[in-house]
Amino acid sequence: MVRLVCIDVDGTLVGTGGTVLAATWAAAERARAAGIHLAICSGRPAFGLARGYAERLDPAGWHVFQNGASIVQLAERRSLSTSLPRELVDHLIGRARVTGWTLELYTDTEYAVECTDARARAHADLLGVPFRPRAFDTLDDPIVRAQWLMPVELESTALAEEIPGLEMTPSTSPVMPDTSFINMTAAGVNKARAVRVIAAELAVTLAETMFVGDGRNDLEAMREVGWAIAMGNAEPELHDIARHVVSHVDDAGLAEALGLAMDARAAVAPER
Repeated sequence: MVRLVCIDVDGTLVGTGGTVLAATWAAAERARAAGIHLAICSGRPAFGLARGYAERLDPAGWHVFQNGASIVQLAERRSLSTSLPRELVDHLIGRARVTGWTLELYTDTEYAVECTDARARAHADLLGVPFRPRAFDTLDDPIVRAQWLMPVELESTALAEEIPGLEMTPSTSPVMPDTSFINMTAAGVNKARAVRVIAAELAVTLAETMFVGDGRNDLEAMREVGWAIAMGNAEPELHDIARHVVSHVDDAGLAEALGLAMDARAAVAPER
């Protein structure tokens, strides 16, 4: 049986046009009506468009944002988030000022970017928030995640800078194909850990959990669950470990995955 489906956003829920297909929303409604928990599990923050996606998928459920750093129950405003140590934040700010790389810092509810380049502006559009550069020291709440925005050809350079206590995970978006998003969270904080946390909160086993994804930041979470589903447009590594590979995001691959979850639930329902 599948009782929980964790859903990546970019390249899984949201396609190359920056929207969610009507067929995908319809499948999500049927899955929730069948008693399946639906949870966003994204690198995006818990505000802007991603919050709207989460509320539409399951307004009363737990959702994972910021690559596992933000774990929130939106309706009751509960949080199981993990902040970055201050010394790591200071180090990243220093590196940004030396290298010129675009750095974003996030709390559970807002973010700051000091850079005003086109990539930072495009990312604000992708997030669905106004582009308002601000100083990093204006963030009052704990910082849970940092992120580099950079050309894909510089990704390996950034990842080569291993920083003790920091977990670095690259991801992409079909809406900004020339950009590498390098998520940075405290060591051990990632989507895999977050999936374990929300499954426990919902009293669901990992064997009863499905994860649908397309990027390298989904790999570890997919290895944790009983139902690993790779999108047709996923990185090759995900196809290698997936229980099923569904269609491309633009061809309603997520709706197919939700159909698999409902079929699995229906197949064992008479026994329960």
